[in-house]
Amino acid sequence: MRYKNILQIDDDYDDCDFFLEALEEVSATASYTAIHNPVQALQKLVCNEIHPDVIFLDINMPVMNGMELLVEMNKKGLIKDIPVIILSTSIPLDFATKLENLGATGYYIKPHDFGTMKTILQNCLGFYNN
Repeated sequence: MRYKNILQIDDDYDDCDFFLEALEEVSATASYTAIHNPVQALQKLVCNEIHPDVIFLDINMPVMNGMELLVEMNKKGLIKDIPVIILSTSIPLDFATKLENLGATGYYIKPHDFGTMKTILQNCLGFYNN
């Protein structure tokens, strides 16, 4: 499946820049939005201001962490049709089942290697050299 409208919810600007650079290498046609505040992201989703095909979500964020955001998104039925892929610097082992129960489609540790990030995006998004 190909996702064209990609939302990344992550408070780390450098990680978002790295993600975008890899995404641009993988596909020139994808539309990318980064929101660095999870509360703002939830508000925009609830108000239908943004319409992502897939969400990449960080776990470790201040104010509201990724797990809390998933819980809130579930309450509002927002992730019913939107795949959510966790992309975080650390994912505790006991979170894996919780994340799946909350509707996360998959989860990855943020790579530091550009090639690995591209591979993750190709696998998650279905983009191959286009």
